Amino acid sequence: MNPAGAVDAIVVASFGGPEGPEDVMPFLENVTRGRNVPPERLLDVAEHYYALGGVSPINGQNRDLIAALERLMSEAPEPALPVFFGNRNWAPFLADTVKDMAEAGVRHAAAYVTSAYAGFSSCRQYRDDIDRARASVGEAAPRITKVRHFFDHPGFVEPLAGLCRDALLRLPEGVRQEAHVVFTAHSVPVAAAELAGPQGGAYVAQLAETARLVAQRVGGEHPYRLVWQSRSGPPTQRWLVPDVNDYLGEVADSGATAVVVAPIGFVSDHVEVVHDLDQSARETAERFGLAFARAETVGTAPQFVAMIRELVREIDDPTLDQSGLGDPALRWSQCPRVCCGAVA
Repeated sequence: MNPAGAVDAIVVASFGGPEGPEDVMPFLENVTRGRNVPPERLLDVAEHYYALGGVSPINGQNRDLIAALERLMSEAPEPALPVFFGNRNWAPFLADTVKDMAEAGVRHAAAYVTSAYAGFSSCRQYRDDIDRARASVGEAAPRITKVRHFFDHPGFVEPLAGLCRDALLRLPEGVRQEAHVVFTAHSVPVAAAELAGPQGGAYVAQLAETARLVAQRVGGEHPYRLVWQSRSGPPTQRWLVPDVNDYLGEVADSGATAVVVAPIGFVSDHVEVVHDLDQSARETAERFGLAFARAETVGTAPQFVAMIRELVREIDDPTLDQSGLGDPALRWSQCPRVCCGAVA
């Protein structure tokens, strides 16, 4: 039996995605509600999902991750924890999942959120949605503690570096050695980036640290840069730049002949990865005469799955040393309630 207050379940909290053509527009309306996204942008993005049969890859990949985590725990000497799955924007919704957890007798769950970084959309919004889900269930709702940011955890950084090296090997041998490595993450409004973390600026700072750590482990003398992708806001709002497509033009102008694009801002293949990189960025690279390879996301890499279990253990035992390869000033155990404010 677990000690009083110990973690007795894990909930994988993710973004969500449509699982059929009829889900696409309702899903996108959930995602963009209150964000003043132009209607034409919504219809544009819907086509990206329709091209995949109306099914986002993210739900299937999260189920694969849960299965891998369950297998890992079944092989461990300690009792395995039940793993639940809830989304912010589509079924299974977090509110329904928290209700299921309460009915199963869960008292304290660890929430693994499918984002490594600080920020409103990458952390605070998940915490707010978890709080709303708990409130909807009432007093029977389990306590839920989010695992810390894992941007510099070796279980995240090392697999990313290996996947980046694999992508380099997919380039033609003659251009491989001089290839540029282009790290990407989802762009956000500049104002939101400035509010990320207790002191501000943490979203960009943590991503820059991940990029540095991965580049360091890739080896060679590959020039690298952190850039942004998948902007979705109104044109009047300032967002993080440069966009990956613009930057690929700069790479070509520098005389380079090959790139590896590594989506370190994602832990699985969202539509933003499949469309915005595998299709759009690849077409841009080809237009500029650049050989192109895209590094895979960490997905169910064994070291990454083991990291999730380790982060859950940290919640149970705060005396455990936090594994981290980067600047400890960018790492903290629990987020203050006031950080990462919303931007209108």
